[in-house]
Amino acid sequence: MIQDIKILNEKETRGGFGEGIVEAARRNPNVVALSADLAGSLKLNQFIKEFPDRFVQVGIAEANMMGVAAGMTIGGKIPYTTTFANFSTSRVYDQIRQSIAYSNKNVKICASHAGLTLGEDGATHQVLEDIGMMKMLPGMTVIVPCDFNQTKAATIAIAEYEGPVYLRFGRPKWANFTAEDQKFEIGKAQVLAEGTDVTIFACGHLVWTAVEAAKELAEKGISVELINIHTIKPLDEAAVIKSIQKTGAVVTAEEHQINGGLGDSIANVAARNHPVPQEYVAVNDTFGESGKPVELLQKYGLGKGNIVAAVEKVLQRKKG
Repeated sequence: MIQDIKILNEKETRGGFGEGIVEAARRNPNVVALSADLAGSLKLNQFIKEFPDRFVQVGIAEANMMGVAAGMTIGGKIPYTTTFANFSTSRVYDQIRQSIAYSNKNVKICASHAGLTLGEDGATHQVLEDIGMMKMLPGMTVIVPCDFNQTKAATIAIAEYEGPVYLRFGRPKWANFTAEDQKFEIGKAQVLAEGTDVTIFACGHLVWTAVEAAKELAEKGISVELINIHTIKPLDEAAVIKSIQKTGAVVTAEEHQINGGLGDSIANVAARNHPVPQEYVAVNDTFGESGKPVELLQKYGLGKGNIVAAVEKVLQRKKG
């Protein structure tokens, strides 16, 4: 039941990455880390302490970092590139496309400080287009975990996955509510609660917001099926189809532009298999601004109330 989902604590998802890469390196001697002058922000201090000879500081040269990482894979290394999400995608898209994706290099592009919740650094750093950019690249796996524990598990899992990966996570302390000992399955949706009236598909920070919204909706007598789509690509189409066939209505929630992200991926599957009414909770074709993370989410329509309103609207459409 949705009411049974409780917060364990509040932790930064980037902290989950920091712990995860250390554990991945302990298990696999080929794991190496590269930083573009943001080792502290990406929580790499413990990695550097334990594996100083497996850490490369390339400096403020993100494009070069992608090229170096691609080259390292030829020798069997598993490079994790680390910087802010904006610098992991927009600044280096040509290098990712040509040097990593085109030749299917085993590079793990690890991107922190994604979305509006980067906060005070403002619009130039708050990348909201990255999921769309990365999922369009042939062969690129795109993962957006929802909390500290899941980010740690995903960071460990991608070391054993062959092929390029984009792993997206965030800066602020956030609700940590998934199991500490979870096994992360790439491409497998996580059903957090079963329901019959509407399906909410969410990713990243918006999963917890969707949990809170689903609890409020349950008090109104609305049965929500809540699914955490932590892997945007490859998408678990079977899980999506099964759920929308049951509920007949969809709301998607993501910390990303309304165009090109999770919502469009779900709509694509629905259109080809089982069309249903759908509402989007996402940033509506605008850049962000400087501010506190939670206040920015509210201002740009990504709050609990926005999800509740979207559900109520889609249910009206479902009724015809």
